[in-house]
Amino acid sequence: MNALDRREFLKLAAATGLAGVGGSLPGMARAQAVSAQAKAEGKAVFYANITSVESVMKAFDEATGIQGLYTRISSSKFIPTIVTEHNAGKLLADVVQAPRPMLSLLAQNNVLASYQSPSTQGYPDWAIHDPRMTLFGIEYVSYLFNTQHLKKADAPQRYEDLADPKWKGQIVMANPATHSSTISWLVGLKEQVFKTESDWMAYLKGLAANQPMFVASFGPTPAPIESGEKLVAISMPKYIVTKAPAPLEWGPRSGQPLLGTPRAIAVTAKAPHPAAARAFMDFWLSKPAMRLLAKKVGEYVLAPGVFPDVEGIDQVKVLPVRDLTDHEIEKWGREFGQIFGAR
Repeated sequence: MNALDRREFLKLAAATGLAGVGGSLPGMARAQAVSAQAKAEGKAVFYANITSVESVMKAFDEATGIQGLYTRISSSKFIPTIVTEHNAGKLLADVVQAPRPMLSLLAQNNVLASYQSPSTQGYPDWAIHDPRMTLFGIEYVSYLFNTQHLKKADAPQRYEDLADPKWKGQIVMANPATHSSTISWLVGLKEQVFKTESDWMAYLKGLAANQPMFVASFGPTPAPIESGEKLVAISMPKYIVTKAPAPLEWGPRSGQPLLGTPRAIAVTAKAPHPAAARAFMDFWLSKPAMRLLAKKVGEYVLAPGVFPDVEGIDQVKVLPVRDLTDHEIEKWGREFGQIFGAR
């Protein structure tokens, strides 16, 4: 991290003090007191389901002198793990990160504290309207292909093209019956891309007729197209960065938007290290950290003017999908399971 980025973060960390120390202290003294408190606490424990964030964790350590401890928890175990620990009074996490629907569930269970970071200046209003969580990115989904196995000119140009019978047996995707982000993405296509529900249903049935290979989540989707086992993966463009130098490309390139579930982050209500938790939030949401997430991890972030090193992504609309209720997830999961013959 360069000196400019360090100074930028330290200014943000100082601003955090205004929320955490008694109002009778002058501003500078308050900032110094909170900084001292955060350093005395010594660490910030981070539970997350986002991957490949080691560069951000290292930068936080270097910028603050506070140790960031990252534990990845898979989506299927995220809510049960945190709610169980919280209810037992043994939650170790100071900060938690997951797709917005998951943090909304944690908020309903009183796991999250209200905290609005000064680092979110310039973020869209919809990302910061809930004081219990901040949205910092979108888990953007498209489709990927390997240019060594599929020429750009021959690749699908629109979502609808994935229903073309020529792709039968050539697609890999997360299981649409059980993977909540894929379920939300498919419903998002209905609500934001296809003109009519009948057009959308025809697309689903055509895609299903092509007999995709199902995997548990987005994580395993790039491997079959890297190897040439499959030609197209319904997946995330971030893998173009994290799987480099594999020659991956993304679509659609016809003007259709990319959709995805918003990524959220929050301080826990009973954080063992509350000042360090706020310092971690401020750093995570700052432009230096967002640049690392974009450039090193390929994430689509909401910090203004920051884009991943994925060719063309800065020219496409990336839109958040609607949060589906548990009932909707279950309903659509059953329906997609029937359409795709998946379990």
